[in-house]
Parts: sequence; structure tokens; C-alpha cells
Amino acid sequence: MKKIAIITTQSSSIENWIKPFLPYYRQEGIAVTVLSQMDEAYRASLEKEFPGVTAVPAPIPRGVDLFGSLRAVRFLYRFFHRQHFDMVQYSTPNASFYGSVASFFARVPVRLYCQWGMVFVSQSGLKRKIFETIERTTCRLSTCVQPDSFGNLNFCREKGFYDETKSEVIWNGSAKGVDLAKFDLSQKERWRQEVRRERGIQQDDKVIGFVGRLGRDKGCNELFDAFRQISEAMPQARLLFVGPIEKEDTIDDLAYFQQEPRIIKTGRVPDVWRYYAAMDVFCLPSYREGFGMSVVEAEAMGVPVIVTDIPGPTDGMQEGKTGLVIPVRSAQAIVKAAETLLTEEETCRTFGENGAAFARNAFDSRVFARKLMENRKKLLSQGEK
Repeated sequence: MKKIAIITTQSSSIENWIKPFLPYYRQEGIAVTVLSQMDEAYRASLEKEFPGVTAVPAPIPRGVDLFGSLRAVRFLYRFFHRQHFDMVQYSTPNASFYGSVASFFARVPVRLYCQWGMVFVSQSGLKRKIFETIERTTCRLSTCVQPDSFGNLNFCREKGFYDETKSEVIWNGSAKGVDLAKFDLSQKERWRQEVRRERGIQQDDKVIGFVGRLGRDKGCNELFDAFRQISEAMPQARLLFVGPIEKEDTIDDLAYFQQEPRIIKTGRVPDVWRYYAAMDVFCLPSYREGFGMSVVEAEAMGVPVIVTDIPGPTDGMQEGKTGLVIPVRSAQAIVKAAETLLTEEETCRTFGENGAAFARNAFDSRVFARKLMENRKKLLSQGEK
């Protein structure tokens, strides 16, 4: 039986990006061990939910931690050396760097880097050079690199991080595709009314939506600046902010975000598809993304999108057909694009219909899972050679 290890920094990444594929590995007779920061309760629940999967708490620190980094590499190296895995897969920045170093020295035959975003691209100066060096090292120590968008694949090939012989994108990109059983377009109107009623949004309010964590790199400063202008000209405008409140220190006017009653903050929600249904327009003004899964999710619910001109989000939409592309770090561009879509009802409707068809045809999670498993079996067979 083939054995693979999958590493992420935190268990939340397992929950979001790894769990959907665990049943498929079992069907193929592949033994999976999952490693990340996790408590005993999560370890036990994961092994109970997926019989045959082994969950291992690993000391993988977040952020910059020299001693924590050395401890993580040492732990992973010893574990890989004892277990003799056929493949190690890693994603998220810290886990990827530590996993690539440890699996390289443990001589794991297949070392797969799932490159779901690059930290350095939104940085500058010495910090950018350091994190770019880390990214290059992770790529070099890996036998295969799989970005989740063609934009980032081409960017890294042009920059010499890797060549076409060791890099590829699964199907049309993303890390998992969109679950069309959950993102059920036929339920949109019902969910729209329910969520608006639950959150105190009037049925005729104009809702701009955002799904993601609070933070500078997500373009939140520009989003809030733009919404301030939009709401002054359009009093019925609302901003539906769906996601965790963190990195408050990176927000220029945190008080406005916290106190403005027309910004509806939900925190994390277990049924995010219902919240997309309540939006008239979706906006992701991010500085950097691996792919930007929220763009495809919004499209799956028939919502037109606004994205910044960066690799990743632009791969998940069709400019001028499912949404609009704007310059990065521009509040005025957000204002113009949002006002266009909120006032031109026919354009908004057409973009929404096109987006739903695009998500259904290009990002169905069932098709993505099949393509991914075909790829994993191919990599394991190459590792034998």
C-alpha cells in the first residue's frame, strides 16, 4: 500500500482544503497521514470521521520563529525517516518550507509543493528578498510544484522558480473546485431572503459582498475607503463582510470598520453559500492570492464579481463576461466598478448568469477530485522509478 503524508500549518487548512479528498485516497487504497498543529480532540475526531487516516499533531509554528522552525524540521525529518513515505505533500507557507527541507533530507521520492499563494509578492525591501529566497528554496527542494492558478504558474516559470518539467496546474486551477451540491443555484432566492432578514438587510438594499479574513493584503483598506464613498452617494448600499476578524493592526481606519452600521460583519459562517446568495456584487480587491476560491464560489451563486488584476483571481473569472477587473490598491477603481454593476441591472444579471455557467463547467469539485486523484497516482508511479 502506498503511503503519503499531507502537511499544513494549522488544522483549519485540513478542514478547508484536505478533508474533501480523504475519501478518494481511501478508495484508491492509499494510506494517508495528516500532520499539522492540532489538539487531541481534533486528532480523534478526524480519525473517527475518516477510518484509516492517521492524524499527527506536529509542532509547526506560525510566523517567524527560529527555534520553532528548527524544532519543526527536526520533528518532521525524524518522522519521515521512520515512516518511509512514498510521497509528502505540503501547503501553506511555513509547513511547506519545513516539509520540503525535512522530506528532502529524509529522501522521500515524491515531494509535492501545493503552491497556494506566495507571501513575498506583497512585500518590499529586505523582507521581500528573504521570503522570496524561502519560496525559491521550497520550490527547488520539491520534485513537483502545483500552483492553483495558471497566472501564478506562468509568473513563477518566468521568474525561474521552476520550469515546465516539474510544475503543473490541476485541471482549470483552484485547490478543490466548488461543491455544486452546496452551492445550489436553485436555492438562491430563498437564501437571499433568509440571510437579508436575519442580518437586518432590506430586500431592496444594494449589497456588496466580501468573503475572507480581515487584513491589508486582502485589500480591505481600499474596500472600506471605497464603501465610504459608495454609501455616501447610495444610502441603501450595504457591505456584507463574511470572514474572521484578524490582523486589525493592518487596517488604516479600524474604527470605521467596527462602528459603521452599514457594514454587516458575520465572522466565520458554516454555510457561506447562503451569504453569497444575499449579495448583489462580490468584490475581492486582494494584493495577492493563490487562486481566490471565493471568486468562483460567488460566480457559482450567480453573483457578478470584481477582482484585482493579479494572478489567481483573474484565472477564476472571465473579464467583461462574469465580472470586472480593476487595478490593485485603488479605492476609486472599486467605486467605479461597484457603481457600474449596482446601477446597470441588465449587465449585473448577465454577468451573474455567465458566472454560474462558468463555475459549473470549469470548477465542479467532483471533476476536480477525479483529476487530482489521477495526478496523485501518476506521481506515485513516477516515484517508483
